[in-house]
Amino acid sequence: MAITFEPSDRLVAAAGEWADQRMMDDEEALEVKLEQALLEIEHLVSGGTEVTFEVEDGGERVRFAPSDDLATFLSRQAEESGLSTERLLRLHVDLFANVFLDEDGQRPDNAPPTE
Repeated sequence: MAITFEPSDRLVAAAGEWADQRMMDDEEALEVKLEQALLEIEHLVSGGTEVTFEVEDGGERVRFAPSDDLATFLSRQAEESGLSTERLLRLHVDLFANVFLDEDGQRPDNAPPTE
């Protein structure tokens, strides 16, 4: 079962911050932030340490293949809440959007200017 969702504005902003801090392009940073968030969620639910996902349409859509345990967990939450599994996954990913960002938000001293 694959779940497709749109990245939230919060996730995109966190990816932009990640890109600035790591001097990488925004698309690559979005993939890194998605992988971090999806790994955290997968690990918490199933103990998994790998995720399979694709970023489509220039970052407009994410297609994720959850483990059976995570798929069951999301289905159960969807049934209880009345929300779709897509919406729930997006909400869970959004919770982890700012994980691993530098707390002070400062760029490295040797980083080139962004303006």
